[in-house]
Amino acid sequence: MLYHLFEFLKSKYDLAGAGLFQYISFRSGMAVVLSILISVTFGKNLIDMLRKKQVGESIRDLGLEGQMEKKGTPTMGGIIIILAIVLPTLLFARLDNVYVILLLVSTLWMGAIGFLDDYIKVFKKNKEGLRGHFKIVGQVGLGLIVGLTLYFNNNVVVREFEKPTVTQEEIVAEAPVYHDVKSTKTTIPFFKNNEADYSFLNPFNDKYTWVVYVIIATFIITAVSNGANITDGIDGLAAGTTAIIVLTLGILAYVSGRVDFTRYLNIMYIPNTGELLVFSTALVGATVGFLWYNSYPAQVFMGDTGSLSLGGIVAVFALVIRKELLIPILCGIYLIENVSVIMQVAYFKYTKKKYGEGRRIFLMSPLHHHYQKKNIPEPKIVTRFWIVGILLAILTLATLKIR
Repeated sequence: MLYHLFEFLKSKYDLAGAGLFQYISFRSGMAVVLSILISVTFGKNLIDMLRKKQVGESIRDLGLEGQMEKKGTPTMGGIIIILAIVLPTLLFARLDNVYVILLLVSTLWMGAIGFLDDYIKVFKKNKEGLRGHFKIVGQVGLGLIVGLTLYFNNNVVVREFEKPTVTQEEIVAEAPVYHDVKSTKTTIPFFKNNEADYSFLNPFNDKYTWVVYVIIATFIITAVSNGANITDGIDGLAAGTTAIIVLTLGILAYVSGRVDFTRYLNIMYIPNTGELLVFSTALVGATVGFLWYNSYPAQVFMGDTGSLSLGGIVAVFALVIRKELLIPILCGIYLIENVSVIMQVAYFKYTKKKYGEGRRIFLMSPLHHHYQKKNIPEPKIVTRFWIVGILLAILTLATLKIR
């Protein structure tokens, strides 16, 4: 909003300093500051309001140390995160950017699903919350929106440059020849010619490649949002882990939207994705500000309102910048949490069928509860997971050069 306002003031009245809002770096810095202020300032008021409404977490006794002390802690704190993402983005991002709009829609869409789930748990006193198939319908709905937009929208393109001949080199250096093309290409990490086209999954009729693409987008959104939801089990874990992931995605978006970086790194140039740095810094500020109240011992939980929206954002962000195949590396914490649950349930069912008694791989799943059962303090578990998340983020950024 402010970008468009100051662009008008600069062109119409040549207002001094208005050009500052043309810089993504400046607007990103302002977005992170504002999002932290919103989280910290309005967070306290929201927590007080949730306490008055008795919007407290109902805790099942799982035999974890200090667990029952959290009973009654306000939940639905994801509202804080969503506000602190949406407001700075609306103020500082370009609102004519299809990628920014798509991420705002994804934030509100998944936030609404999570809010409904929390509402049923808290106000309807139903511990199961929103039924699983309704969540899946919501995630599939977002998958359709994202997949169809990225496939059909004319503003979603990849810019391909013509390789200059020896005699043309100097001319092309000044005015490179390029074509903006519709593409279903994505990035394959660790390979030199690291692009693959989803059309190879549909060798029969290119006309229906969009169906394949929508299915893939829906699967990724569902898997990552559920992974973030499972990760949200102890104080500060999901918020801190997601901040690391989204900051990394913001860096990848910025370099993917800069022609000089893409040509130097020999990666895909996706025009206008640099604007997503504003969104990513707003999200980082929102999660960091939320940690002011969510760090151990938590004064508020994000609930599904926060965890589902954060997971959905990560998935859509990765799809937008065509780095979804980096998700298993970058979102390794989400992945291992998800896998630990799948392994535990599958092994328990298998051994119960074979031996008549179910056995377990972990003391408890998801994985963070396994370490709690080993009497490791919550802050230490969270800090160690953050450290692993940082290492995975560094490895993800290293894939730009390790090929």
